[in-house]
Amino acid sequence: MEKELEYKRILLKLSGESLMGDKGQGIDPKMLEYFAREVEKVLDYGVEVCIVIGGGNIYRGLNASEQGLDRVAGDQMGMLATVINAIALQNAFENHGMYTRLMTAIEMQAIAEPYIRRRAMRHLEKGRIVIFGAGTGHPYFSTDTAAALRAVEIEADAVIKGTRVDGIYDADPEKNKDAVKYEFVTYKDVLNKGLRVMDLTAISLCQENNLPIVVFNMNKENNLLQLVSGVKIGTKVTH
Repeated sequence: MEKELEYKRILLKLSGESLMGDKGQGIDPKMLEYFAREVEKVLDYGVEVCIVIGGGNIYRGLNASEQGLDRVAGDQMGMLATVINAIALQNAFENHGMYTRLMTAIEMQAIAEPYIRRRAMRHLEKGRIVIFGAGTGHPYFSTDTAAALRAVEIEADAVIKGTRVDGIYDADPEKNKDAVKYEFVTYKDVLNKGLRVMDLTAISLCQENNLPIVVFNMNKENNLLQLVSGVKIGTKVTH
C-alpha cells in the first residue's frame, strides 16, 4: 500500500554517546537493538535510510591535547571510533534481516566499501541501509559536518538528528526547567543565537543547499516513524 511520506530519503545522525545507554561508556547492546527496531519501522514504510554515527562513546578527538596528542592524531582516532560504532550498527540491523552497506571515507577494504557517491545512491535505491563511517576522512571536521556533507551529496530530503531531548531549546532543558522549545528556527537563528544544534560548518552547508534539519528525541519509540510520516515532532531548521 502506498503511504504518504514527509521524507522519502533521510540521513539519520546519531551521536556515539547514544550507544552507551546506561553503561556510561562503550556500546550497550540494548541500544543497538532499539535503534535497529526503530529504523526497521521506517524502512518498512519505504523510506531510504543512511546513517552517520559519531565516536564519542569510544574516543573524542577534541580531547586529544589533554592526553598529549596533536589534534590530527586525535581526530584520526575519533574517525576509527566511528567505524567501530558503524560495524556494531550494521551487525544489529542485519540481525533484524535488513540489508546494509558500510562505506568509509578512509579506505579499509577488508571491513567496508570506500565511499563512492553514485554507489551509495544505488544502494539506497535498492532498499539497503547505508552507514557512513570515518567522518569526512579529514581531521578538523566533525561527524556533524560529515552528516551534512553526505546528506547533500546523496540528495537526502533532510538531516534527521536523533538526540535525547525533544527538539531545540533556548537553553539546556536538562539543566534549565524554564527552557523554551522552538518548533521552527531558521539557519540564521541557529548561527546568531548560538543554538547548539550542529557545528557551524554543518549548519552553513545545510543553509547553502537548503537542506532541512530536524532535531528530535530518538529515544522515544515510534518518533522516527511519525516524523517521516509528517507528524510535527521535534524542531525543524529551514530558511
